[in-house]
Amino acid sequence: MRLATLNFPSPAVMGVLNVTPDSFSDGGQFLDPVAARRQAERMAADGAAIIDIGGESTRPGADEVSEQEELDRVLPVIEAVNAAVELPISIDTSTPKVMREAVAHGAAIVNDVYALQGTGALAAVAELEVPVCLMHMQGLPRTMQQDPHYDDVATDVTAFLAARVAECVAAGIAEDRIIVDPGFGFGKTHAHNVELLANLRQLQDLGKPILVGLSRKSTLGELTGRNIDSRLPASIAAAVIAVLHGARIIRAHEVQETVDALKVAGAVMDSSL
Repeated sequence: MRLATLNFPSPAVMGVLNVTPDSFSDGGQFLDPVAARRQAERMAADGAAIIDIGGESTRPGADEVSEQEELDRVLPVIEAVNAAVELPISIDTSTPKVMREAVAHGAAIVNDVYALQGTGALAAVAELEVPVCLMHMQGLPRTMQQDPHYDDVATDVTAFLAARVAECVAAGIAEDRIIVDPGFGFGKTHAHNVELLANLRQLQDLGKPILVGLSRKSTLGELTGRNIDSRLPASIAAAVIAVLHGARIIRAHEVQETVDALKVAGAVMDSSL
């Protein structure tokens, strides 16, 4: 499905579909295209606005995978999902060839945790003329949680994203095709994540849709003492707080519950205008 606009119903939910054996939460569950298609159909029925497909884990300490392995994982799933649901597909990758091949097979958005800083990534997205999500990450997945430091986390993240937006526009990517993601859990301590969520409104100065991914993350486990499988209430709370502080898209594993919670939050926000 080719995406013409980023004007999703707000707040919108991006359903997570990891095609990896080692993602921190759902690794190995959806490697098979049939299982992935069924999960995408379930998420679409539950109200997802986007399906985000990724073939390389970016959890702390994750190892890199080869370009060909990433392609082998994601392309059959993109084709299966694209044939099954009428929703835009996001490809979670930082590799230019994967971006190009994914879009050729039906993806409509590029979601890059490196914010198009990799060699050739900026040119690839400019050439593809698709929306892109730029995420902040301090360091690399293998090392990003080794003593991350900020002068002021919200200010520093906003400044980084502003610079990346400017680079994208200079490269020919349209302003209205850019989404920003502060990168919760990517090179940030638990305290950084809480502070960033509390000050998320700073990112609104960028004038771009804000995407937030806090679903099941370790900070929620730190705050609640719950393991990954028991973090739904905390994930819902974080999603609602994010939307109340300016987020437009929430990346989530449990789509139905998140959609329902954000309908309530959205109704309250609309009534207060």
